[in-house]
Amino acid sequence: MSFTIGLLREGKTPPDKRVPLTPKKCLEAQESFPGLRIVVQTSPVRSYTDQEYRDLGLEVRDDISDCDVLMGVKEVPVSQLIPSKTYLFFSHTVKKQPANRKLLQEVLRQGITLIDYELLTNARGERIVAFGRYAGIVGAYNGLLTYGRKHGLFQLKPAHECVDMDDMQEEFFKVKKLPPIKMAVTGSGRVAQGALEVLNRMGIRRVSVYDYLYHDFKEPVYTQLCSSDYNRRRDGRVWDTTDFHANPQEYESTFGLFLPVTDLLIACAYWHPAAPKLFEEADTRRPDFRINTIADVTCDVNGSVPTTKRSTSIADPAFDYNPATGELEPPYSRPENITEMAVDNLPCELPRNASRDFGRLLDNVLPHLVGPDAEGIIARATIAKGGRLLPRYQYLADYVAEPIDAH
Repeated sequence: MSFTIGLLREGKTPPDKRVPLTPKKCLEAQESFPGLRIVVQTSPVRSYTDQEYRDLGLEVRDDISDCDVLMGVKEVPVSQLIPSKTYLFFSHTVKKQPANRKLLQEVLRQGITLIDYELLTNARGERIVAFGRYAGIVGAYNGLLTYGRKHGLFQLKPAHECVDMDDMQEEFFKVKKLPPIKMAVTGSGRVAQGALEVLNRMGIRRVSVYDYLYHDFKEPVYTQLCSSDYNRRRDGRVWDTTDFHANPQEYESTFGLFLPVTDLLIACAYWHPAAPKLFEEADTRRPDFRINTIADVTCDVNGSVPTTKRSTSIADPAFDYNPATGELEPPYSRPENITEMAVDNLPCELPRNASRDFGRLLDNVLPHLVGPDAEGIIARATIAKGGRLLPRYQYLADYVAEPIDAH
């Protein structure tokens, strides 16, 4: 049986340099699945060049409309959709994101089958593919870069100017100039693990939450905070992680304990809109509020970090929050401001590494895409097919029924 996957040229602006499958991964997939052929659409911006694919004998051409499945990374522009095709990409539609309503409307109108990477899960409901690790890696690096610039300590080369992570690690030695500051990393998932990876490789010492709160150190240190470290039930009942995820509205933040002892906050924890914020804007005016630099890796605008009033770009990654006025100002404007990095597409800064990681994760998906989907992995992640929303995604019916220009 023959089956063809077409690797899409990214069409969003600014273009994404990541790819779902690197040249070596394409070759490996073709060798693993007899009858599978991968065709690559020409692209001037991809982090792996057309020639790198050709060098391994892969076909590279402009028109890939004859392929069975078209695989990209970011949303495909509406004007580039091909009717009745099967697509895999991050559609950013399942939370009813207004910017992508028209995309899903067109997917349905054109009878397209849409499979979303974000929805690929195993039998336990855990996500199979994600760029989270590299969001954490680049986010922590950018946090240190921002802190170094704010205090005139060192100038790290921006991650997006590094060829890859090996190149980025050459910059780590500059961090030796850090004074004995304290850093808090929130979260315990892939994103947080990526952040810890960087801090550990930089040689920054990890300490317990207790020691972080109550002891001073002669060197820079960090601690990792899980949800139970900075939240509690309002009624005083004992902590229950399952209950916290099921009923976040029943909890309140205890992050106030960390405000007087933290210099750099690296926020990596998933946040539910019903959950408490880490702190309130009013807290930034407390005399003992010590945080002066924030790397909001999760980048939820008006989310867990109340100073994240907007996201930032790779080209212009930081802004200042003025606690006195509550207004945003240019980065590094004045020492008393909080300087924040809130780039919303961090993995794009190390596209080659992120692509390699993503390709490895796809190992768990390709067998189900190319062969029988006995475990329902592809079925669970399919939002639309044949002009209809699948039963699991019927809740999006009102979202796609609204007029395209509705605000």
